[in-house]
Amino acid sequence: MSDAARRDRLVEDLAGDLEPVGRLAAPSVRALAWLAAVLSLAVLLAPMADLHTMRVRLQVPDLCGAAIGACLTALCAALAAFQTSVPGRSRLWALLPLPPLALWVGASGLGCLRAWIAPDSNIADAAEMRGCIYFLLGVSLPLSALLVVMLRRACPMRPNLTAALGGLATAAAAAALLVPFHPHDATASDLAVHALGVLVIVALNGLAGGRLLDRR
Repeated sequence: MSDAARRDRLVEDLAGDLEPVGRLAAPSVRALAWLAAVLSLAVLLAPMADLHTMRVRLQVPDLCGAAIGACLTALCAALAAFQTSVPGRSRLWALLPLPPLALWVGASGLGCLRAWIAPDSNIADAAEMRGCIYFLLGVSLPLSALLVVMLRRACPMRPNLTAALGGLATAAAAAALLVPFHPHDATASDLAVHALGVLVIVALNGLAGGRLLDRR
């Protein structure tokens, strides 16, 4: 048997046991699949929420803007995370969630003036603030775990960036899910607590998630 024939035989033997690998769905499709999980969680939590109060509160412009900003941030950050998880995709995708993030932060920041503009505002006490941050962290945990599993399949070349974007998507989704359970008005102290929760979620995802996504 010639060298060429032996080489071809070796290649055939090595390739004979290989199984075809399914092609990943498009980043937008996978992002929508993760968002569907977020919506499923929202449906599960709905019976425990005060939906009537939520509808009344969403008639306030800054509260409505903050809720819309959080939802759009979750959508854009999730899409950016899945896009950057694909080798060869531009890191400029990381800029996608910045406009809705600005809306979310800006509208939420108006709550800093609420106690001055409306002295009768229902200001959260310490127990309610702790409840907010516990809710944010508790809801973000399963959403983060699911997102890391989904992102890991694409072998990201910039795992920390992808994980940080995933953390932003998770934090924004958790903040959006908090809206029906947020009976008090947004104030400076309340905003600070929410910001702390969001930063912790993004940081933990960026560090821990980055390690889990790094497959090199």
